[in-house]
Amino acid sequence: MKEITNYKNMRILIIGLGKSGFNAAKLLHKLGAQVTVNDLKKPKDETIVTELENAGIRVITGSHPLSLLDGTELIVKNPGIPYSNILVSAAVKQNIQIITEPELAYEVLEAQMIGVTGTNGKTTTTTMISLMLNQDRQKGRAYVAGNIGIPASVVAQKAAPEDVMVSELSSFQLLGITKLHPHIAVLTNIYEAHTDYHGTRENYIKAKMRITMNQDKSDFFVVNWDSEEWRNLSKQSRAKVIPFSRQDKIETGAYEKDGFLYYRDEKIMAADDIKVPGSHNVENALAALTVAKLMGQTTESIVEVLKTFSGVRHRTQYVTTFNKRKFYNDSKATNTEATEKALSGFKAPIILLAGGLDRGFTFERLIPYFKNVRSLIVFGETADLMAEAGKKAGISDIKHTENVVTAVPLAYKMSHEGDIILLSPACASWDQYPTFEVRGDMYINTIEKLVKKAEEEK
Repeated sequence: MKEITNYKNMRILIIGLGKSGFNAAKLLHKLGAQVTVNDLKKPKDETIVTELENAGIRVITGSHPLSLLDGTELIVKNPGIPYSNILVSAAVKQNIQIITEPELAYEVLEAQMIGVTGTNGKTTTTTMISLMLNQDRQKGRAYVAGNIGIPASVVAQKAAPEDVMVSELSSFQLLGITKLHPHIAVLTNIYEAHTDYHGTRENYIKAKMRITMNQDKSDFFVVNWDSEEWRNLSKQSRAKVIPFSRQDKIETGAYEKDGFLYYRDEKIMAADDIKVPGSHNVENALAALTVAKLMGQTTESIVEVLKTFSGVRHRTQYVTTFNKRKFYNDSKATNTEATEKALSGFKAPIILLAGGLDRGFTFERLIPYFKNVRSLIVFGETADLMAEAGKKAGISDIKHTENVVTAVPLAYKMSHEGDIILLSPACASWDQYPTFEVRGDMYINTIEKLVKKAEEEK
């Protein structure tokens, strides 16, 4: 960890007492700042408040007093808190600088940084890259960090110069950076998402492109080449652009041709040998292997990872096979594009579990992807909208249920041998669950209980 002094005695306000806020507070206190943490809600776990207060950090919860801005020189904001928040908007009007936790982490990071962003595929690509860089590694280690669930400020404090930090970076996080400078930046794709936060698609894209704003000609910008929009966006980068594509042969990057993955002129492996299913995972693999090659990894290391990696938890994650039904957990599919990709990854009949937070969208665009859906089980705020799209697609077997817990036994009852039972909600979880992880864990736990009960009754 770099020893920096620019925060010494600075009055810093941290808004949001989540994992990133908690760890940012501890790091800034270590760096000599005068830290106050504020959260609108009272925490369920008071021990985290006690730990911070025992360290000499002031914690105020249950309201957003505007008086907290008096004398504040810097704000570290939880990425999920919108700029319309009363305290944040007041800070903007007072021209108080606002950053997010990855920016702080970068300032103390001694290791090289790889940043991954995009609408879909960030977590899988980030994980694939880290596994490839750690495969047969002789010196140092590749750490995952960021939006993947591990605060970057935690990793940055322990990563040595010979290590690499592979960070998943959301648009929310990227809005709060000024100096963050990845040596390799990855853009997996950009679709319609988070307009409720950013206001417009244009603002969302601008936030995503901040990942490359500090790069120069000595860096690399790895970009999905399968959209004219994404190709044009790459022109904004000063880094060396390295494309990847499933549609065209790209001599300067990675591509799929005749069922094989290539990097430049080198044949890497058969696409069908990638363990995780779906064309979207071919894209993720192409992005990851491009980064691995740029970092000097061998083809053998790359192939070993792609043949054995079974998926990220909550992202088209294989759960189990029971009575010749395969269960998959894709709870991280919080938008229609993600569910489209999940549905495209299977050829067997699908029992689809979908629905969640209503963000004002309909689901007609899913209709072409419902061709393999035998039965549809819907829940949450968007249950009726999802069912309506299913009817238009010609699905006759549609059931409403309360949530993912009640959906599991219903899905099993409606299924046949050889079917795929897939949770891919196409919606955020916040109408019923605090996070998509909780939703996915509830799904997995219910499957385990179903299997256990059936085996006990044999």
